[in-house]
Amino acid sequence: MTQHFDVIVVGAGPAGLHAALASAREGATVALLDDNPRVGGQIWRQGPGSAPQSPLCALLADLSRQGNVTHFPSTRVIAPLAPRGLLVESAERGGVCMTYARLILATGARERLLPFAGWTLPGVTGAGALQALIKGGMPVRGERVVIAGSGPLLIAALATARAAGARVLAVVEQASAIKVARFGASLLREPAKLRQAVRMTRGFGGTRYWTSSMVEAAHGEDRVQQVTIRRGERRVTLDCERVACGFGLVPNVTLAQALGCAIDEAGGIVVDASQRTSVEGVFAAGECTGVGGAELASIEGEIAGLGVGERSSVDGSSPELTASSRLRPLHAQRQRWRRFAARVETAFALQPAARIPPADDTLLCRCEDVSVGEVRAFQNWRDAKLHTRCGMGACQGKICGTAANVYFGWPSAAPRPPFSPAQIGTLIAAAGHPPQTE
Repeated sequence: MTQHFDVIVVGAGPAGLHAALASAREGATVALLDDNPRVGGQIWRQGPGSAPQSPLCALLADLSRQGNVTHFPSTRVIAPLAPRGLLVESAERGGVCMTYARLILATGARERLLPFAGWTLPGVTGAGALQALIKGGMPVRGERVVIAGSGPLLIAALATARAAGARVLAVVEQASAIKVARFGASLLREPAKLRQAVRMTRGFGGTRYWTSSMVEAAHGEDRVQQVTIRRGERRVTLDCERVACGFGLVPNVTLAQALGCAIDEAGGIVVDASQRTSVEGVFAAGECTGVGGAELASIEGEIAGLGVGERSSVDGSSPELTASSRLRPLHAQRQRWRRFAARVETAFALQPAARIPPADDTLLCRCEDVSVGEVRAFQNWRDAKLHTRCGMGACQGKICGTAANVYFGWPSAAPRPPFSPAQIGTLIAAAGHPPQTE
């Protein structure tokens, strides 16, 4: 069975929700797909440990009044199909083929993990992953936690862990004190962001905030028990139950690459002023076009949703009927938040120390147990993959491929569908629908 929608939105975070709402208000039939059971994405993630936030509640109330939006939770895109189709799978519906007149990619970003000795021990997670686990109900009350890596995500993880009763011993930031101080001063231009930062950090009361520092190793038998932190020439070892380490975010562009969308040097999807990609009928919004925060993602999502009818509306009505007057203020807000995103990128860009590969015996690909030394012996990602199986495990190179890009400058290989494990029945459902080719 094939289902057709005027607009399919992939991703139900801030960008996807705003895109779906704007498209629905323009009269389009909309399918909203997300691989999580509940909408909100990472930043508005719901769960036993996190009630819906007020911006999400308002959006959901608006969406509930639109009778032309169908939400598909716990649904993954398995492969693009031609012409203008997607093969998707969910536990409830199995495999389904969907077609669209317009596609809006709001696939967000994923955490950048950089390996260190002991990073595969239980109790070591990404900073964003710690947030997701806590919001999903994982108990951390009374546990000693070290949060490390780079960027504002560390502060968000600090606030989430503290609220759940964890004892955060230290926040370990690889950026220099000067760059962090300059960024802090720049928050005076955004008072709401400054108030948010003060509220989340509580002035770092009772927590060490170490700049120009890196996690060097996690230690333990069956799980992490200690972590060693390199601070210049000094090393400090702390006893702890958890280490959360993330070095910012990278755009999630797997589907965009498979569709043939142009990708910029920073790894984001290239879009024009209306959030159109280089592929006809495909739009993109939010972190997949470049990491910039919830405010920017929301605005880009709304622009993309309005843009689906800008040249030729979905129902065939005149382009003059589109809401160009509503786009002008949105464009101004987008520029404002893009400038803020640029300041974040400047402040927390990876320093040379973070780009130095760890010892050769450190695992780079934890899915296939491939070490840094084994991968270093090759000239590019393709050769390393062919000879060592690096990147051929469950994550399909999303973690080790990103780390290899940082350490060796290798571009990641183009993704090949299926993008995740799929049932045989799902693949059979695609019979008669040719795969999408660039």
